[in-house]
Amino acid sequence: MPEPEGIRRTPQGVSYADLPHIVNADGLHLFCRYWEPDGPPRALVFVAHGAGEHCGAYEDVARTLTEHSMLVFAHDHVGHGQSEGERMNVKNFQVYVRDSLQHIDIMRGRYSSLPVFIVGHSMGGAISILTACERPQDFAGVVLIAPMVQMNPESATPFKVFIAKVLNYMAPRFTLGSIESKWVSRDPKQVEAYDSDELNYHGGLRVSFGMQLMNATSRIEREIPDITWPFLLLHGDDDKLCDIRGSHLMYNQAKSTDKKLKVYEGGYHALHHDLPETAESVLKEVCSWILERLPAPSES
Repeated sequence: MPEPEGIRRTPQGVSYADLPHIVNADGLHLFCRYWEPDGPPRALVFVAHGAGEHCGAYEDVARTLTEHSMLVFAHDHVGHGQSEGERMNVKNFQVYVRDSLQHIDIMRGRYSSLPVFIVGHSMGGAISILTACERPQDFAGVVLIAPMVQMNPESATPFKVFIAKVLNYMAPRFTLGSIESKWVSRDPKQVEAYDSDELNYHGGLRVSFGMQLMNATSRIEREIPDITWPFLLLHGDDDKLCDIRGSHLMYNQAKSTDKKLKVYEGGYHALHHDLPETAESVLKEVCSWILERLPAPSES
């Protein structure tokens, strides 16, 4: 049965009228989350989640930041989680950047005096980098947890890239395998949680989506030499999903004078969900880095 006109529902069947959401430039509904501090916020922090996951996975990060008077907000990207759109596919990577800027602008409109930070993980790191590159003056700093900066040289050999381009032309919906959850975290409980989370995408990655990721990394590599905004890079040296060489490249080539790279020995991909001591260190690092860049609270 078709839905009555006007009612839009999440892929899970919940009416958007009952959920926080924004409507993007293509008319798609994007599910949103907001974590507010108890008192007046000192900063806005936008969180960009990674490929195949959703913004609910950043509860720990958000709660830690709200304890320090930050207002944290996020949405599920197009085709992810509780947002509309074909699952794990996007016509152009720029859609993610455009939607992020839209959401950030809405929140800036409500809190025009507050500094804005971005926290991005994995593909969300790529989104964060390109978002900050479009509006470098708008952001007080960017935190990148295992960001997708370069394609893994082993998986993106010239031959494989050529085959992917041919497939993208002939069979863009062809799948190339899926995200291997065993590489997400060294903590078996976190891997199990990732696997059992129905809001995560557990299917295959389409060739067309792979090409969008490749286009994004190419664009990032062109942008890096002109980056001047403050950033913090956190990366595990045993990350099999996003190559740490990309973080080293960004750290070494960006013009920013305020930049930091912290490498976690043996760390896997989702450092904020890695072994408890690693995850705790990451939360502390993210929080203190942002706090150090906030204006001192005004005297009442």
